Amino acid sequence: MTALDVLRRLVGAYARRPPLTVAVVGNAPLEASDARADAIDAADLVVRVNSFVLDVAGQPRYQGARADVVLFNRLLRATPYFFDGYRERLYLLVEPMRRHGNPEMWPSSWPADLGLIPVPNREVAAPLSDLLGIPWRRERLAPTTGTMACYLALTLFPEASILLTGFSFLDNPDQTRWQHQWGDACAVGREHRIAEEGALLRSWVETGRASLLR
Repeated sequence: MTALDVLRRLVGAYARRPPLTVAVVGNAPLEASDARADAIDAADLVVRVNSFVLDVAGQPRYQGARADVVLFNRLLRATPYFFDGYRERLYLLVEPMRRHGNPEMWPSSWPADLGLIPVPNREVAAPLSDLLGIPWRRERLAPTTGTMACYLALTLFPEASILLTGFSFLDNPDQTRWQHQWGDACAVGREHRIAEEGALLRSWVETGRASLLR
């Protein structure tokens, strides 16, 4: 059994049903949409990344209220939703910059009993970087957490319907700052090549491997 086989079983265990529909939700700003929120909440598995936001009862709906699996990195800006109910979710830690010698760090803000599983770089970050066609070894580059989440969903569940939303680099590949649904904007890390990432996500949508929720 490979590392991806183990990860597939683990991630699948957090789905409401056998994952035939997987929603991958980024943290870019979205307009209110009941239809989008309904589609996300109806998915068998909902994957979110880093500084995510959840809809709150009685307020306008944007992106659903579920978070079954969370992909995050060590430098995330945690929202009030990130650790709320953390014992009921699967947290997957992405560490693509560890390939370039970045040290391990454990922020003191993390709950002491936060259980998490590292996403294997050999099986995920490296082949994704090769797929992006970026000189990741020479220039110490790494894919964003959002693109890693999309790639992981497609890789683990190739027969599932993959729904993507909240990824601003699809429409704005030249941006130099990230605007989030929650909180202040921040600079796009120099280790990312979001134009190539946007092109890859668009290719998945155009070929029918994934669907984009506007």
